[in-house]
Amino acid sequence: MVTNYSDNNYLVLVGKITSEKRFSHEIYGESFYIFNLEVPRLSGNEDIIPITVSERLLNDLDLSIGKKVIVEGQFRSYNSYENERNKLILTVFAKDIIDYKEDDSEENKPATSNEVVLNGYICKKPIYRQTPFGREIADILLAVNRAYNKSDYIPCIAWGRNARFCQNLEIGTEIKVIGRVQSRTYEKKFEDGTTETRVAYEVSIGSMEIVNKDETNASSESEQVG
Repeated sequence: MVTNYSDNNYLVLVGKITSEKRFSHEIYGESFYIFNLEVPRLSGNEDIIPITVSERLLNDLDLSIGKKVIVEGQFRSYNSYENERNKLILTVFAKDIIDYKEDDSEENKPATSNEVVLNGYICKKPIYRQTPFGREIADILLAVNRAYNKSDYIPCIAWGRNARFCQNLEIGTEIKVIGRVQSRTYEKKFEDGTTETRVAYEVSIGSMEIVNKDETNASSESEQVG
């Protein structure tokens, strides 16, 4: 399988379907459905990623639980208005879903089970911090342009040298990142003292570079994280 990096928002996932498809929404008479995909990490854990798929791709497509598939598409966001507040919802928008065949030749398989490539603009000042154990982290919100004057707002996390590299980047800086989509559970605390377990989705950055068409690109070293 040849990855097309000409798109400013491209991903490929290889994983196992872990839920039945369920209706999501309808736009201009076209229905969309969501199912969950379990994608393994190198550490032995898994990410559970929501996949949005058009009814147009569902013809003769087996999405039974336990089936292993390759998903190609984009990492997208949209706003959901809940409890008088806007909430950023993230999902993988599938452009193609292919049966994963163990006996296929290696050139017909993705080089990795989880890779996303984004080219976008920093739209919020990166937040650099250190964990109690001294690990360096930076949070980035990336605006990635889409057709019809739309944009996807993608939360990203940089680590180590990448975190130090991006902490001084200005709003509006265009960067290219290569990483993986990850899911993360956290506890949301409310004013009345109650808590709720939620799941966040983001891009864990493996490598990044500034996109500068007039000068030589400044780039940060790649750092693999598990």
